[in-house]
This record gives sequence, C-alpha cells and structure tokens, in this order.
Amino acid sequence: MADQPFFLPTQGTPPSRNRLPALPFRLNIGEIAHPTEYHWEQPPMYLPPAFRQDDIAEIHATMRAARLCNFVTATAEGLMATPLPPIVDDKEGERGVLYGHVARANPQWKTAPIGEAMALFTGPDAYVTPSWYATKRETGKVVPTWNYSAVHAYGPVEFFEDADRLLAIVTRLTNLHEKPRAEPWAVSDAPADFIRAQLRGIIGFRMPIARLEGKLKMSQNRSAEDRAGVKAGLASSPRASDHTVAGMIPK
Repeated sequence: MADQPFFLPTQGTPPSRNRLPALPFRLNIGEIAHPTEYHWEQPPMYLPPAFRQDDIAEIHATMRAARLCNFVTATAEGLMATPLPPIVDDKEGERGVLYGHVARANPQWKTAPIGEAMALFTGPDAYVTPSWYATKRETGKVVPTWNYSAVHAYGPVEFFEDADRLLAIVTRLTNLHEKPRAEPWAVSDAPADFIRAQLRGIIGFRMPIARLEGKLKMSQNRSAEDRAGVKAGLASSPRASDHTVAGMIPK
C-alpha cells in the first residue's frame, strides 16, 4: 500500500545526541557550481511520520545488523556504488562515523565525489499480502505492500592509503565479525609481511555522518486487527526472513 505524502517541518527543537533534527534535505547536483556548494530542497528518503525513526542508537543498531551497505558517490562521470561491510563508530561525532575500504583497482576512490557520499543499509523485509488484513473481509478495499527497514547515511568522504590506518580498520572489521566464533581468527594470525602486501591492494575511507535517515515500515499505518493478521501470516510463512519481520510488527 502506498505511503501517505508527508513533508517534514523546516523548524523544530534543537537536535540532541540521541535524536535526529527534522531537517533532512536533498542535494540537487544539477545546481552545484562547485563540489562544496550545496543546494538543499527536500528529504531524499520519503519518510511518512508513522515510519520515521529518530533515535540515533536504534538507527545505528539497524546499520550494524545489516552488516553490508551500498556506498554511493555522485561524480562527474555519474553515480558510483560499491557494496561493502563498514564499521559504524558511534564514539566519534554527533551521529557517528563510517569506516571501510574498497579495492585499489576500484575507480570509485579515484573519482572526485560531488557533494556528500551516501551509504544505504537495508534491514529485514517481507511481502505483505492483503489476504492477511481483517479489512479485506470487511470491505475488500485492500492492496499488497512491502514491509522493510532502511537507513540512509550521508557525509563527506575521505579516502586514504596510509598502511597503519588501513591495518587498524581491517583489524577492527575482522574482530567485529570474528568475535561470535568459538575460535576467532585474528589479522595477527597471518604473517605480518603478507598482511602488509594485502594492505597495498586496498584504499580506506572515513565518512563522518552529517545526516541520518531511518525508516521502519512495519504496518504501523494499519489497524490493530490488520497488524495482527500480518503478524500471524508472516509467522506462518516458510521463509525464515518473514519470521524476523513478524517479530517487528507492532501490536
């Protein structure tokens, strides 16, 4: 079902460390005279109030749970994107910082970005059939929709080749994903000269998050009866991912 139109206010309470200000914007690349000059218009992500997430800790949790993001830059040659696993560091800055790396052979790092970079994170999602709605039995005025969770992060990007910084990033990233294993592998397990050679094949990046947009579309705009039907329907699905979404449907 289509979301309802919504325009976020341009004024509001001052931002806090844990809440996002109601000031997301769109970057109009066609009106940029210089990469550091921006023209703001309206929110890049469509955010109806029922689905908008404002709590930064919850948004960071969604980003970490996604594990992979699409890292996008706008350039004079067009949009460039790389799927990659980032580090979400919430200890730096008001909204956190993203760290990651791309292959040295990847032309994205060599191509000057226009304006901010963007990282797109996708959480659990599921198809919702209107057959699950109580409203279908009452009026028949229902259509299918899709439930999902998504985060868009924006900020200036810095690419770097420094070996010590690269080693720190790959070590942190490895430790993050090896931690749940019974016998975690560590970067230091490999020969130091081998690791140094591997580091020459990658380029690191740092992206301080200037803006964050979180969206959690989980049937909040439906009645309690319709949500109960969606929750039950997803819970009985043969798809394991649907069971995850079922647990995210509010009562």
